[in-house]
Amino acid sequence: MRISEEQYRQFLNKSTKQSKYKNKKVVYNGIKFDSQKEGAYYLKLKMLEEKGIIQDLQLQVKFELLPNFKFNGKTIRGINYYADFTYKQDGELHIVDTKGIRTDVYKLKKKMMNYKGYDIEEV
Repeated sequence: MRISEEQYRQFLNKSTKQSKYKNKKVVYNGIKFDSQKEGAYYLKLKMLEEKGIIQDLQLQVKFELLPNFKFNGKTIRGINYYADFTYKQDGELHIVDTKGIRTDVYKLKKKMMNYKGYDIEEV
């Protein structure tokens, strides 16, 4: 998947509604990304995958941190973490999150991921 410099510029300029954190959402090849940073990192990972350096690149992978449960007769919704990207390199799983702002919720979920034995690489 090769793109020209012009296509890359167009990719960075294709923005839609801006979020409260001032990131610009972008769409590339029909895939929506929450920020230009996330979209650009996807392009980098995609090139690495095509060169055979990484394998099994996936987007928005769900990790269950706490399952749904019952409390006083009510169902309490579980807690999930969605990684921006996962891939394998030399047989090792990499979990990647493109961060602009580390929210309190993210910090808590990162600790829960650590408890489950996973590390999140922040870019």
